Amino acid sequence: MATTAAAVKEEPATKFAKDQLKAIIERIERLEEEKKTISDDIRDVYAEAKGNGFDVKALRTIVRLRKQDANERAEQETILETYMQALGML
Repeated sequence: MATTAAAVKEEPATKFAKDQLKAIIERIERLEEEKKTISDDIRDVYAEAKGNGFDVKALRTIVRLRKQDANERAEQETILETYMQALGML
């Protein structure tokens, strides 16, 4: 009987690790739900913009460009222009 009781009772370190793991998983799940809610809100804003006559593809491009560093953006624009000139598109 003593071995069964010992097997059921957890070591404090094991219980702490299990509780910590459970808390981490619950935080991740909560953040995933928040991320989904935010994604839905962003999609609604783009739908509203489209309903008001704005080009959603252009809006997404502007949002992406605004996230970039100015130097990085300039470098990418220079490369794009070089490629377009090479292809006779400019």
